[in-house]
Amino acid sequence: MSILVDEKTRVVVQGITGGEGSFHTRQMMEAGTNVIAGVVPGKGGQRFDDQVPVFNSVNEAVEKEGADASVVFVPPPFAADAIMEAADAGVAVVVCITEGIPTKDMVSVFSYLKDRDTRLIGPNCPGVISPEKCKIGIMPAFIHTPGAVGVVSRSGTLTYEAVKQLSDLGIGQSTCIGIGGDPIIGTSFTDALRLFKKDPDTKGVVIIGEIGGTAEQEAAAYIRSEFDKPVVAFIAGRTAPPGRRMGHAGAIISGSGGTAQEKIEILKDAGVHVANNPAEIASTMQNAL
Repeated sequence: MSILVDEKTRVVVQGITGGEGSFHTRQMMEAGTNVIAGVVPGKGGQRFDDQVPVFNSVNEAVEKEGADASVVFVPPPFAADAIMEAADAGVAVVVCITEGIPTKDMVSVFSYLKDRDTRLIGPNCPGVISPEKCKIGIMPAFIHTPGAVGVVSRSGTLTYEAVKQLSDLGIGQSTCIGIGGDPIIGTSFTDALRLFKKDPDTKGVVIIGEIGGTAEQEAAAYIRSEFDKPVVAFIAGRTAPPGRRMGHAGAIISGSGGTAQEKIEILKDAGVHVANNPAEIASTMQNAL
């Protein structure tokens, strides 16, 4: 099985005619994703690559094509509105790839989604993939293989590294989720773990965290109290100096909290198998299963 997306998912691409949107739409379709519509205001009635209908709004895509998932390739100033438009249309899963969205805009999005059933992945993330079923995002599909290990990560590049290692060892993945590295995101480690817990075919989970924030500590508390499947973790940023942002807007150590070592110790105390370096992620999971 998988979580969030599968072979039945019907995807609408917001920003399908832009450079990033068009390139990655083709990649998603090649990976077998059921892209059934695109949305670009003012370009309704056109067809992308002569096969995918383009609409002026997400609501039209939902009404006419039955879209139930969306991927956002909209520039930062307009991305928050695009997310809320998809939620307003009743889309179940919205994956926002866009990076650089102003934090104040995401505050509005976070508040807007509280009373809705829409699940937001991202922003500033590689997306979500259930191998050989559905890819919504920008990850290289060819490194993924179907299987029983879930992956959830704040880092896109380290996600790819972990997945390639797992696949090389013959450990397939149920679903891989890049949750994004911004301060305000739609889905946390704990949210993803709750979904993986309910999936009987997911036998273990890899989480890839980094310095800054408390997401990993919150995940550790959930794992300790409620999660009964093996979890392997890697925390990036052991040598990062306090007070300096490292790549992601959320990857900054404030005061004495949010350090890699603090997160590692708390995860170990919760029974998580922590890999010492990125090269050991898959082998650690192999030993944990």
